[in-house]
Amino acid sequence: MRALAIAAALAAVLVAANPAAAQDYPTKPITLVVPFPPGGGNDALARSVADKMSRPLGQQVVVENRGGAGGTVATRAVAKSAPDGYTILLSYTGTFAINPSLYPNAGYDPRKDFAPIGLIASMPSVLVVHPSLPARTTAELIAYGKANPGKINYAFVPGTVGHITTELFARTAGIELTKIPYKGNGDALANLIGGHVSMMFLSIAPIVGNVKAGTLHALALTTAERSPLMPEVPPIAESGVPGFSAAIRYGLVAPPGTPRPIIDKLNKELRTALADEQLKAKLAGEGATPAPSTPEEYAAFIDADEKAWSPIVKSLNLKFE
Repeated sequence: MRALAIAAALAAVLVAANPAAAQDYPTKPITLVVPFPPGGGNDALARSVADKMSRPLGQQVVVENRGGAGGTVATRAVAKSAPDGYTILLSYTGTFAINPSLYPNAGYDPRKDFAPIGLIASMPSVLVVHPSLPARTTAELIAYGKANPGKINYAFVPGTVGHITTELFARTAGIELTKIPYKGNGDALANLIGGHVSMMFLSIAPIVGNVKAGTLHALALTTAERSPLMPEVPPIAESGVPGFSAAIRYGLVAPPGTPRPIIDKLNKELRTALADEQLKAKLAGEGATPAPSTPEEYAAFIDADEKAWSPIVKSLNLKFE
């Protein structure tokens, strides 16, 4: 009798701890962890998605910013959080495809330590140059780089997607670039506009105004598709480097072991949010394209992205603590 009582008590605890079993998830606010400080593009994207998911879920999706070590601190913490659906993470190319190879002590495996919920969006980077550089196409830039090894200098923040993308581009194009590191993209962009550096890979939204004003020239995008924000700018793959691709992807993940009914509910509301015209317009304004997916489809992207980016990071012999 005592064994039966213990078993019954244990079952009751499991049901109470499992919102899926109780079929009442969510019963309290959900925390969406953004692994970066507030104010950046990642933060804006997360808040837009959280806002659209809150109403149909019947509970607020609250964004919590936790910066540190290129996003690894918060990402590692979410991997170890309770798998109850109340702590989820904004995942993206930097934290999932680059950081595990960049940080020896990242403390998480993007394939094993998370339950994918779904993709949010994909976004290109744009190759921009200062007008003083005698190149108005990618092919011209490559030709100039080959004729003048090391004379093109590029701005970057060490370990970021922009940094690794530039190295991938240089290696694929067969040109030698000079590296000029910065602590943040703001200072790097200011120096690019001022002509202190020659080129950089950046997100589209922050530099649209400069391109329109002629203070910067946009040569190419890192994705196969053109952007509505810059429809005249071709993909790099069409402009001198066939097959080049370096999309930035954003998604949502939960801790491993999160019950499938919870994952499915979050995926459903994420897909509904991404179909909202207002959210699509916001994403478009950031240069992003909605990319609704199943959890399995997002898992495949996580795997493919890590396989594509990690060899580049390892070949550069970059290590961050």
